[in-house]
Amino acid sequence: MFKEIFNQYHWEHQKADILNKTSKDVESALTKEKLTIDDFKALVSPAALPFLEQMAQKSQRLTQKRFGKTLQMYIPMYLSNECQNICTYCAFSLDNKISRKTLSTGEILREADIIKSMGYDHILLVTGEANLTVGVPYLKKTISILKPFFSSISLEVQPLEETDYSELIKEGLNTVLVYQETYNRERYKVHHPKGKKSNFDYRLDTPDRLGKAEVHKIGLGTLIGLEDWRTDCFFTALHLQYLERTYWKTKFSVSFPRLRPIQVGGDMHSYAPGPKNYMNDRELVQLICAWRLFNENLEISISTREEPSFRDNIISLGITSISAGSRTNPGGYSSAPDSLEQFEISDDRSAAEIAEVIRRQGYEPVWKDWDQCYS
Repeated sequence: MFKEIFNQYHWEHQKADILNKTSKDVESALTKEKLTIDDFKALVSPAALPFLEQMAQKSQRLTQKRFGKTLQMYIPMYLSNECQNICTYCAFSLDNKISRKTLSTGEILREADIIKSMGYDHILLVTGEANLTVGVPYLKKTISILKPFFSSISLEVQPLEETDYSELIKEGLNTVLVYQETYNRERYKVHHPKGKKSNFDYRLDTPDRLGKAEVHKIGLGTLIGLEDWRTDCFFTALHLQYLERTYWKTKFSVSFPRLRPIQVGGDMHSYAPGPKNYMNDRELVQLICAWRLFNENLEISISTREEPSFRDNIISLGITSISAGSRTNPGGYSSAPDSLEQFEISDDRSAAEIAEVIRRQGYEPVWKDWDQCYS
């Protein structure tokens, strides 16, 4: 289990090591074809910022070598905003007095029709973490409903047991995204004070359960801004390295969403990271390039949390998938919103508009899952 490796590392020690990396460490990493976890530390360190242009050029070459000039389009379908957890940064948090909604079969079908009309052939299903309302029976039924519409189905829901994942995989589940949010064990409880999600170890063990269930793809990530982003991304890379070696049949992706404002009861709440945790656009580009140099086979996603101009400018720098036309509330595609969005979207352009932006840069938008498309 990854937990056994994780427990050998101390957060503050790793943070200090990253901050102490020098330009020589960065130069050494840039000369290598195969990077170590220590090289990754150098590439996310402050010392790497002066090398950003060199990192970007190498990242672009590696990405085109592995994925060509293509960019996968993806879209989430929010099934429910019901949640049993209290998370300090999320609009769906149990302590927020909001209208709760879970889609019925008819509503799921209406959402699916609209998403299909946009051109999508794979879908990401998202819920709050409410086992009684949107547990395995609901998820199993939903996958069976959507299987005729989409060639690939992904989930971003509460962590489940290995047997549950096996059951859903048999039904047609392809990919599961599960983000640790932060690998800082001491601070994790501050951000997740109540609910099953407050169990740090259970969440940390989830990718192991997924690997044992032999899911096709696992998505990892942290929420950028909760804690020091460089240290969190180091632990994500450590986790990825372990998983690739242990579950070698499984594919992997990584995301790094930055904190966005949330709306509760009609009022905007800005969950702004502290000065020490803030990541600017230049640093986000650095992180994208660091991930690509560390692992040229890794799928790297960017969501509509980011501003349009930023998303347009990073198309060629290392990402492999981009969301478009997203709605983050249940029923958001088929009706006027009567339920709360999970977070505020920054890029509200349609899927067709994003696809045209991609084409203008000489890339081809891919509407299917990578493996379905290239198998």
